[in-house]
Amino acid sequence: MSAEKETRTRGLGRGLSALFDEGEEADAIRGESAAQKPADAAGVREIPIELIEPNPDQPRKRFTEADLAELAESVAEKGLLQPLLVRPLPGDGDRYQIVAGERRWRAAQRARLHQVPVIVREFTDRETLEIAIVENVQRADLNAVEEARAFKQLIENFGHTQDEVARAVGKSRAHIANTLRLLALPRPVLDRLEAGEITPGHARAIASATDPAALAERIVREGLSVRAAESLARQSGAPTRPGSGPKAKGGEKDPDTRALEADLSDRLGLEVDLRHAGEAGELRIRYSSLEQLDDLCRRLSQAGK
Repeated sequence: MSAEKETRTRGLGRGLSALFDEGEEADAIRGESAAQKPADAAGVREIPIELIEPNPDQPRKRFTEADLAELAESVAEKGLLQPLLVRPLPGDGDRYQIVAGERRWRAAQRARLHQVPVIVREFTDRETLEIAIVENVQRADLNAVEEARAFKQLIENFGHTQDEVARAVGKSRAHIANTLRLLALPRPVLDRLEAGEITPGHARAIASATDPAALAERIVREGLSVRAAESLARQSGAPTRPGSGPKAKGGEKDPDTRALEADLSDRLGLEVDLRHAGEAGELRIRYSSLEQLDDLCRRLSQAGK
């Protein structure tokens, strides 16, 4: 591996902390113990909110009204506890562009804050996009379509492999590959997926159907489950996932088991192996790094709250 390739891989794989200083400031950006950090922490300063503008190339395009309203209420009461990461706006040194934290910036506007805490760093366009993608994916802020487009940008624009992207965002390579395949769906199906009308499991189930757009419409109209969507896809003559035919052969898993594995894999972002026999069974979750294990523990602990 060349020195340039090794540097690029290591930087992306370490995520956000690879692109700016470690320590107190990096912790603030990641939100670790943000509430306990003083407003005048080294490197954090207050600037007028009107001097900040969003990055038009950032991967997250949808911000739900309820989510913004809730955050704005919290910001109005407690202030903005976590600083924005910004860079000087190219071509205008008096203004700044958001690198990470657009959702917080939007909420601060709604809360009518006049100034917000920021950390200013010099980043290239490439670094800015990489940070935005990694931050949003690690925080699970992107819908499936935004996530797929973000992965595609990292691979096509910056030459990262699927393995490198998987390590960077703490997910399995299979999750990266399966998410990228969603982009082959017709535009009407992607629109429904992006709007949350269908799940990634629905989308994959109908991906090879003769008319996936029509099936997506029926799924939404009738409120069908992923398993029902797979049944519709089989009826349309579309091939389904390996081992998901009407009968399991030679020890292959039945359709319900495959569907459940896919659902769990979607939620965890890791490869899942479910072995079921009678009333008992075994669930195996494969991770390839300690970062993925940490992310899994975080997701499981949050799910119980």
